[in-house]
Amino acid sequence: MKKREETSKKPQEKRRRRKKDEQQLTPEQQAFLEREEKIEKINEKLNRPVLGITYLFAFLIIGLMGYILHFMIVEKDQVIANAANSRLDKYAANVNRGDIMTSDGKVVATNKGDNRYYPYDNLFAHAVGYSEYSKAGIELIGTYYLSDSNANVFEKFVNTLREEKNEGDTVVATLDYDLQKTAYDALGNADGAVVVMEPDTGKILAMVSKPDFNPNDIDAVWEEANREGSESSVLLNRASQGLYPPGSTFKVLTTLSYMRQNPIEYKRYSYDCSLQESIFNGVSVHCYNHKTHGEQDLSSALANSCNQAYADIGTQLDVEAWRDTLEEFLFNKSLPYTDASATSRFYLEGDTDKGYIPQTAFGQGDTLISPLHNAMIMATIANGGLMMKPYMIDSVENYKGARIKKFSPSSYATLMTAREVEILTSYLQKVTEEGTAADYFDSADYRVAGKTGTAEYANGAHDYSWFVGFSSVEHPEVVVSVLVEQSDVNGVKATAVARQVLDAYYQ
Repeated sequence: MKKREETSKKPQEKRRRRKKDEQQLTPEQQAFLEREEKIEKINEKLNRPVLGITYLFAFLIIGLMGYILHFMIVEKDQVIANAANSRLDKYAANVNRGDIMTSDGKVVATNKGDNRYYPYDNLFAHAVGYSEYSKAGIELIGTYYLSDSNANVFEKFVNTLREEKNEGDTVVATLDYDLQKTAYDALGNADGAVVVMEPDTGKILAMVSKPDFNPNDIDAVWEEANREGSESSVLLNRASQGLYPPGSTFKVLTTLSYMRQNPIEYKRYSYDCSLQESIFNGVSVHCYNHKTHGEQDLSSALANSCNQAYADIGTQLDVEAWRDTLEEFLFNKSLPYTDASATSRFYLEGDTDKGYIPQTAFGQGDTLISPLHNAMIMATIANGGLMMKPYMIDSVENYKGARIKKFSPSSYATLMTAREVEILTSYLQKVTEEGTAADYFDSADYRVAGKTGTAEYANGAHDYSWFVGFSSVEHPEVVVSVLVEQSDVNGVKATAVARQVLDAYYQ
């Protein structure tokens, strides 16, 4: 206790001594001390920014080091594997380009002597692509893996001594041979495209584009396609690079826009389609073959593909909000897809001439979409509102079959609520059970939700035929998007093609 009292007295004694010392200072000494104290405070203020800058640079250096480590560990392979990397060809100097194989084990690209060989000729032309010139398809997006070798280390050492090339890795595609062949055969001699994909993963199971070509004859094909004055479009992958008016398949997004802008009123929507032709915003509109549908609610208008009802809906939409919904679904934006793809277009703005609105609402006008994009939109509905990024490489193996890398599904964004998905799915079921697609699916052993479409072009002289939909409605398994050019001439209907593809999937 005594010791604690002594300790508490010490600071008091120090203060008394300091006061006594200050009292003993001369005025000059006191002034000197005050000046020093002021200088110390000024220096302290001046040093604060310097200290802040020092901390900032230290933070930036640490951040840069962190990014370099992240790049080297996480992003290195993605950047090197990017198809736009011009250094990839240097990898091929010491490696025999690897094989490309379907998910069910069919080798669709390999080497034959010094040449690249495609055993199935035209069947996988656009999906697998070609390895010469600018490359295309999987040959392009998978070129890093095909030009890399994960052969045994000892084997690589021996090959180096012998000055022989190592065997490149095998790219295993998501493509399914049977579905690819079915889609290819179903399209027949018609030009167009078919995309088949899993809605919950984004895996592309089939991708067909016609007219096609034989990649074994790529030199002649390339020369003809690039000849001055040539009209050949065989190298164009219509599935991902072709742009077409969506026709009545666009009514799905018009319906969604109307529901969002009229959350209560859409349930009471009604239109009397009793005239063969009606005027909307000064534009004459008729339904397909000038058919009349009578009284239509929103679900019936979609099921029967009533153009007049959708022209009426279009005139009620706020164009800017409509555009916002479409851009959420990637109109006027690049698709999250590694291969080259076209940008779908929606041109309407708030100040656009209102005469363009009626036809745009049912998929005519200047709106354009690719078959792949249409598949992605339908897959979003099938997947509960979550859009997945489409992809076509499943894994990479060394040439002896040991897995090196596995690619996982990746989501883009949630674009719809569960309630919106539920309503649109019920509407799309009505299309296949009572509406325009009922004749094609009434005998199917599986349930389908989807939308047909017919888009006129060449001033109404020809038709594009569309179908987009998904099967096993309760637990969606596969999405099909079909586009047929000049269906009025070749007689091939997109819905019939889709039926054959879905039958093959379930068989």
